[in-house]
Amino acid sequence: MGPRISKVMLSSGLAVSYAWIGGRTGPALLMLPGPTDSWRSYAAVLEELPSSLRSIAVSQRGHGDTDKPPTGYRVQDLARDVPLILDALGIDRAVIAGHSGSGLVARRVAIDHPERVAGLVLEASPTTLVANVDLQALVATVPDPIDLDFARGFVRGTSAGDLSREVVDGLAHELLKVPSHVWREMFESLLGYDDLADIQRIAAPTLLVWGDADPLVGRDMQEALAARVPSAELVVYRGLGHTPRWEDPARFAGDLAAFAAQLLHSTR
Repeated sequence: MGPRISKVMLSSGLAVSYAWIGGRTGPALLMLPGPTDSWRSYAAVLEELPSSLRSIAVSQRGHGDTDKPPTGYRVQDLARDVPLILDALGIDRAVIAGHSGSGLVARRVAIDHPERVAGLVLEASPTTLVANVDLQALVATVPDPIDLDFARGFVRGTSAGDLSREVVDGLAHELLKVPSHVWREMFESLLGYDDLADIQRIAAPTLLVWGDADPLVGRDMQEALAARVPSAELVVYRGLGHTPRWEDPARFAGDLAAFAAQLLHSTR
């Protein structure tokens, strides 16, 4: 049985699209896709996760079929939504996974709301993207509206593997749902956001997942995070790129499930 798709209304009035497997109660895992991705970027992972774990992948504001307000796409805005999502779904604490720039969102939640975060999984998370030349170039070239060729190039550029045309097209069509003003505000926020002075306050056990063929986030960033974040462990996926879960969803799901199950069952 595949993931079930639903929407939930937050107390702020934002309607959030999400997919889930497992029960409606019990130990929970919340997955935050990277910037411009929807919950569908976790589709292959959801297929591999055990039904004993309540696993939820969301489309963050401005993404997928979630509401798209005119503004509110800074890291801090996205982070403020997460406790509201947990509230709306009746979840007290969860393991939170974030990819790439959304790793910064997950970190912000863990810093500001430690009581809601049982653990963190940071996939290809940068230390900071302040003044990042590649991201600056991307912001300067975002078309309005976003076109399919641009979206396909973005998907390929964030994966070192030979993704099938079907997978690339599916992910690219989800990217087309994100308005260009969302891309710009979100990436401009990332260019100015730095939480390195705060991350030593992260109390949650943290799993760093990184592919050593990642062209965007280097090993130096992973080692810096491992040194600064208490209780952090680095797992390296040999030969994989910026989105390891696309290239090896079974391994990623296994690592995610083992990490989450250990933490969530031990704290029940």
